[in-house]
Amino acid sequence: MRIQERANELRAQGVDIIGLGTGEPDFDTPEHIKDAAHAAARAGLTKYPPTAGTGELKCAIREKLARENGFDYAADEIIVSSGAKQVLFNAFMATLNPGDEVIVPAPYWGVYKDIVRICGGVPKVLLSGADSGFRVSAAAIEEAITPRTRWLVLNAPSNPSGAAYGAADLGGIVGVLDRHRHVWLLSDDIYEHIVYEPGAYAHALDLNPDLGGRTLLVNGVSKAYAMTGWRIGYGAGPAALIGAMVAVQGHITSGASSIGQAAAVAALNGPQDHIPEWRDAFRRRRDRVVSLLNQAEGIECLSPEGAFYVFPSCAGTNGKKTPDGKVLSSDVDFCQYLLDAVGVATVPGSDFGVGDHFRISYAYAQASLHEACTRIMRACGALS
Repeated sequence: MRIQERANELRAQGVDIIGLGTGEPDFDTPEHIKDAAHAAARAGLTKYPPTAGTGELKCAIREKLARENGFDYAADEIIVSSGAKQVLFNAFMATLNPGDEVIVPAPYWGVYKDIVRICGGVPKVLLSGADSGFRVSAAAIEEAITPRTRWLVLNAPSNPSGAAYGAADLGGIVGVLDRHRHVWLLSDDIYEHIVYEPGAYAHALDLNPDLGGRTLLVNGVSKAYAMTGWRIGYGAGPAALIGAMVAVQGHITSGASSIGQAAAVAALNGPQDHIPEWRDAFRRRRDRVVSLLNQAEGIECLSPEGAFYVFPSCAGTNGKKTPDGKVLSSDVDFCQYLLDAVGVATVPGSDFGVGDHFRISYAYAQASLHEACTRIMRACGALS
């Protein structure tokens, strides 16, 4: 937040700032989705919606899960919320007693840990690094499990690292869950359509369908359909869990936007041609960004399997001195230096639980990404 505030201040002063921090596609919402929203508003679908979601959208979600994933869910096993983040909150608020533990692999999306704390739980962070491709091991998960463990959170492809789990990596984790039947799985699948290599991504329920009785799928329309501002997410899981989550939601926001839900129906039921086109565009951006960053002194950048983020190491810049004499000692220092010296706004890795790294979103135009990476290379080259 401090870096974002500083970036806004510099922009207000007329400084040319390239922001690479926002995790949303730069593409526009497809026209047929916007048309559906307009038609819904014109038709008067502007009243309170059902708390759990409209029948039309729940049907579209069930059909999507069957068509694309091979998963079979009933209507009372689906909840629609105001974004995937609310699905997470509903789940943890409905299930965590004070002191219950949630295993959160790092690097992580910071929301996981904070929502667990808000709901009275204890996040147990498991660190993973570039040597494992930012994938947590089955052995580490098993060692972290205690009688108080309630959930394992698994986000793949991941924000911020873009790491995905293939069948070989995921098989061991599924085995751990099979041995510890008191632990539930929260599978955050929001980036499922942005996977670049065949075989890089597998789903736990494909490997063991019996886990469905203690798994919550979390997804939404924000990433695959460029609908971040429409605020529609959804969850799929056992009816008892979903019922408890609906009860929580009823006291917070009630149902999600009726117009947004109509738009989401069009997204899930309508043409999907844009998805491979956008994925190819993201792949080209990824390849370019990784290539350029690996030419910067002190930077090492893995090529992610999915999502639209890279999570490079800046450990090689620690101890180096900026042109104005400041010694860099952390990822926060490095990101602040990039902002002040060359006008590139990034996010420190410590915000995601792993220091000496930084996150770049490459969901931006190729020209902006090229310019930003060129500036980063110049900034690194100026260190002594």
